Amino acid sequence: MKKVLLTTTAMAFAASMASAGDMAMSGSIKLTYGAFGTGSAVGGTDGFTSEADLDVAATSAGGNISMSGTLELDEDGNPATGPVAISTGALTFTYDANDRGALARTNAADGEDDNYGDYSIDFAAGGISVSYTKDQESSDNAMSVSYAPGGALSLSLSTVDETTAAGLVAAAAAKTTVGATYVTGPYTIALSGNDATVQEWDASVAMASGDTTVTVSSDETETMKVGISYTSGGMTASASQEFNNDDETEISISYTDGALTFGATHDSGQGKTVHYGDEAQMVVSAAYVDGDVTVAAKGTDQDEMEVSVTFAF
Repeated sequence: MKKVLLTTTAMAFAASMASAGDMAMSGSIKLTYGAFGTGSAVGGTDGFTSEADLDVAATSAGGNISMSGTLELDEDGNPATGPVAISTGALTFTYDANDRGALARTNAADGEDDNYGDYSIDFAAGGISVSYTKDQESSDNAMSVSYAPGGALSLSLSTVDETTAAGLVAAAAAKTTVGATYVTGPYTIALSGNDATVQEWDASVAMASGDTTVTVSSDETETMKVGISYTSGGMTASASQEFNNDDETEISISYTDGALTFGATHDSGQGKTVHYGDEAQMVVSAAYVDGDVTVAAKGTDQDEMEVSVTFAF
């Protein structure tokens, strides 16, 4: 009788293990010296800081319904639940409290956008994609529909209703946007417009020729923008100029040679109001990868600097 019980228990345990799905761990450890700001918020005094992140992800896909979730741990020792997704066929439901990006509001402290959507429902089949995102604490929601059958023409429609979120103006936070993109030969033509209180529209034409792409665009403010980008081997460079209103200039260049990467960006628009960190008017960066360790350094025109060593696993 004992042998029968032991065999039954072992079979049940083996069955549970077989249906448990897959589990994986990933994370990183980072040591930083410096003081980088964020958006409109200035950084503090130069000094050392450390970060540690560990993610334990599990996925079950034994039947027609698959489910995945993540447990997140950081240097503060506070465990948090990452996104939980349930999928069947072309339909996916995802819950991730205050982190679904279709709904976002601007943080007054640093000028950056903070997500606040709680869950989304996504559907994709036959070139049609539909996504619906909602915030549990309010009735704010966002929806997008796109149709891209694989031909030259693709269409999109999106709506957002953020009229009940704290700190948002109702008249400016509910709008519907429609867009269309058409590709013919080397040219890509894109149009979009919305029904906001002050209606907005954008139009652009991009022409690709070998490694170079030239883009001309305009919007409802009659601001013209001309941009050019070029890629050759490990080098990528781009430049753009706006006319009529903003007169902004943007330049960026990056170069990768094996383990070494160098980059520099300049955006004159960020100088109209003081920006810090990665949003500063000028940012210069370099990184070197040695196995699993990355050594990086960057600085800005606001006399900010940051050096970091990161180990990822």
